[in-house]
Amino acid sequence: MRNFISNLVASRFFQFYVTLALFIVLFGIGSVSFDGFFSPQVFLNLFIDNAPLIIVTVGITFTILSGFGGIDLSVGAVVALTCMSLAYLMRDTSIHPVWCMIMVLFIGTAVGTLNGFLITFFRLQPFIVTLGTMFLCRGLTAMISRDSVGIDNEFYGELAFWSLPIGDCFLSLGALIALFVVLVATLVLKYTSFGRGVYAIGGNEQSARLMGLKADAIRWKAYIISGFCASLGGITYSWIMLSGYTQHGLGMEMEAIASSVIGGTQLMGGVAFIPGTLLGVMIQGTILTIISFQGTLSAWWTKIVVGVLLCLFIVMQAVVTEHKNKLMNLKAEKSSKDKKHN
Repeated sequence: MRNFISNLVASRFFQFYVTLALFIVLFGIGSVSFDGFFSPQVFLNLFIDNAPLIIVTVGITFTILSGFGGIDLSVGAVVALTCMSLAYLMRDTSIHPVWCMIMVLFIGTAVGTLNGFLITFFRLQPFIVTLGTMFLCRGLTAMISRDSVGIDNEFYGELAFWSLPIGDCFLSLGALIALFVVLVATLVLKYTSFGRGVYAIGGNEQSARLMGLKADAIRWKAYIISGFCASLGGITYSWIMLSGYTQHGLGMEMEAIASSVIGGTQLMGGVAFIPGTLLGVMIQGTILTIISFQGTLSAWWTKIVVGVLLCLFIVMQAVVTEHKNKLMNLKAEKSSKDKKHN
């Protein structure tokens, strides 16, 4: 039994199991405490309400996974700039909303390209670089308009309110896109050379370079993906808000980082599991849903609980890493003893 527990803790999916168990416990608490909580639509609402955060979290997971202190603080500001650009284009131009959406996707891609270029070719710290582009995007958003700009385009409104019926329940277009992004990111990291390269440079960049991997190019692509996901998340966010505003997406970068870490991504890089990041977002959504059903608690309790969970998961990561190192050392010692006996 002791060996089983030891091997379970050392498993690469241990943190995912913990996150899954935590989600089941929280959803179970809500189901027992409130009538109507345990229903398919309440569960599906976790995807609908958190679709932008899911997409942004997937993108930011790539940057954390790539190592070198990887992080992207600009994603929330990119969401705001995307929403404001969409609102401006549909208010002051006659460009079709589909082309507007395609155009704003280049905003996040450009920001991600800039972040990746400065980080990889000038070896600048990701925290400082993405902090700078965060201020840049917030400033550009305010330059377009400091006031809220509504989106009243008929076609865009139809997209915002479109839903896929699932029996008596439904899923929004934004939620479907978020689930598609999760699926694609999972397949990319698991089955492509680029995905394996991201794991490799995040785990040990020097070894990855000795293996012939182009670490700089891989890391650069990781930041481009994060920027693209931020703009895509901004489009789905605009379907919820139907407006552009300088304060949109405020703090979303921190929520995404927290969700990614709670989902099993190690801040040191090299370890991540995209379905785990999805569960990390759903845990935040479940806490907020419980608070909404309760009715008297402030939504700020979500931040408090998530902050506590984040600290606990970081400590757990340290403990698990230390345990893995001990097991590796024990195996190395046993192997050396066996060689001596032979």
